[in-house]
Amino acid sequence: MNYRWQPAPPQPLLVRQLAATLNLPPLLTQCLLNRGLSEPGAITRFLRPRLQQLSDPFQLPDMDRAVTRLFQARERAESLVIFGDYDVDGVTSTALLIEVFEALGWSARHYLPHRMDEGYGLSQDAVENCLRQFPTTLLLAVDCGSTAVATIAWLQERGVDVIVLDHHQISSPTPAAVALVNPQAARTPTPASDPPRFTELCSVGLAFKLAHALVKRGRETGLPGAADYDIRPLLDLVALGTIADIVPLVDENRILVAAGLARLNTTRRPGLRALKQIAQTPERLGVYEVGYQLGPRLNAAGRLETAEESFRLLRAQDDAEALALARQLDARNHERQKIERGMVDEVIGAVRARFNPATDFVIVEGQLLWHIGVVGIVASRVLQEFYRPTIIVGGEGELWRGSGRSIAGFDLAAALRECDDLLVHHGGHAMAAGLTIRPDQLDPLRQRLNELARRALRPADLQPPLRLDAEVGFHELSLDMLAQLDRLFPTGPGNPDVGLFTRNVTHQRPLQRIGANRQHVKLWLTDGTATHEAVWWNAGEASLPVGRFDVAFAPRINEFNHRRIVQLKLQDWRPAG
Repeated sequence: MNYRWQPAPPQPLLVRQLAATLNLPPLLTQCLLNRGLSEPGAITRFLRPRLQQLSDPFQLPDMDRAVTRLFQARERAESLVIFGDYDVDGVTSTALLIEVFEALGWSARHYLPHRMDEGYGLSQDAVENCLRQFPTTLLLAVDCGSTAVATIAWLQERGVDVIVLDHHQISSPTPAAVALVNPQAARTPTPASDPPRFTELCSVGLAFKLAHALVKRGRETGLPGAADYDIRPLLDLVALGTIADIVPLVDENRILVAAGLARLNTTRRPGLRALKQIAQTPERLGVYEVGYQLGPRLNAAGRLETAEESFRLLRAQDDAEALALARQLDARNHERQKIERGMVDEVIGAVRARFNPATDFVIVEGQLLWHIGVVGIVASRVLQEFYRPTIIVGGEGELWRGSGRSIAGFDLAAALRECDDLLVHHGGHAMAAGLTIRPDQLDPLRQRLNELARRALRPADLQPPLRLDAEVGFHELSLDMLAQLDRLFPTGPGNPDVGLFTRNVTHQRPLQRIGANRQHVKLWLTDGTATHEAVWWNAGEASLPVGRFDVAFAPRINEFNHRRIVQLKLQDWRPAG
């Protein structure tokens, strides 16, 4: 068994009551309960996400101060500079805000840092380069700045006000910005009747909220153009950045992504149409297509050099220009994949040679000249292989940069704060973080992180969990039932795909290896009540089920040659009984 199965406890009485009240199938009702939804009103809002359910943008911390300062800048004809980040969240945020500011009469420029030359976030080097290119008295830092205490103080000394629009963890002390619009500042208990539903927004979601606040204030004050300005066409960018940043698709994120995916499917932006064409996406985009086909191509430019190509693509007005940029990004993505594959093989080989699962709770690896543009992706691949919090560091010279990914139960950003004396810079989330370090501190960092992890994690935490919504019989899995389960869409972090399991199944006919390298397995399984086709993607050389066994799977509707069938995406199996 590869996973630690975690079936949700059945709640038959509550399921029956809610299913009858809301006229829902019991299986869908159980899935909703598993996602923390037990009140009829909350369930109805979840199943019918609407933009009118969004909260007032001025409920965000410091939003009023940010809007007031921005309106002052417009009145004084100040030149505003948006300082973004080079990932998809940062680039979509920057593109969205430039579009809004230009439409409503602000003088706005943008600056995206160079990953290799200037590092992550609101670094001193990047800010100095930014001011040389765009002298300003107001800088709007987007998707960065929540820990940039020294840089913001330096800007203040030079008469530059800073507004921070960010969702990363905030340092203590906090940076002395004019406004710090960050949902992390709102993580305080509130009455149950008025919970802060925006705490999981990423930066492009915050950019959309800022746009909403500007239009709202503009309509109140008679700002030219505000009365007719429609912010809904911005939602394609919001969905793109939100999905790519892997934030929980709950509360306001769920609303924004549901509406944004509908916009993406019919987008009129030449850049996004060209990107969909190059990526050969299906007609109906979902979270998977955005996260694994569009997002990586937009990310590729910023990973290898500068994200300016991605920004230009999002802002392109001409189809020919957009197609040329999309092709460039596709080529960069292939280059990124080649670099990544080589590093993944090297790192996994090195770790496997000395990995001790009983004592190695955290993996920290660094090497001269490892490409810092892909260290985060490589950390994710290593984590998938060994299921340990992982930090991968690379670079050259006296300072190396790295990226980390974590597992449930180990707050990586908090752990790095416990290692502050070993690091030059650090910041991020519980599940992902970045750092700058001197090479001679790698071994002390590995040792201390392992000490922290041994105190925080139990042995069971080091086996990947497989959450399962319910036990079902194969006869329950009809096309109609799967259409009902599709009401949970869009699924992703915080609202996972439906996971089910069935006991005591057997092969109805011999399994078959498929794929160019025979890396996938197709099975025909029966539990005695019905038979379903199943596919185990990337099974590789894993042991295959024999005899009678239990299966865990995600149900799918497979459409091929005008034929629709229930197909099971096999996730794990174990011997029956």
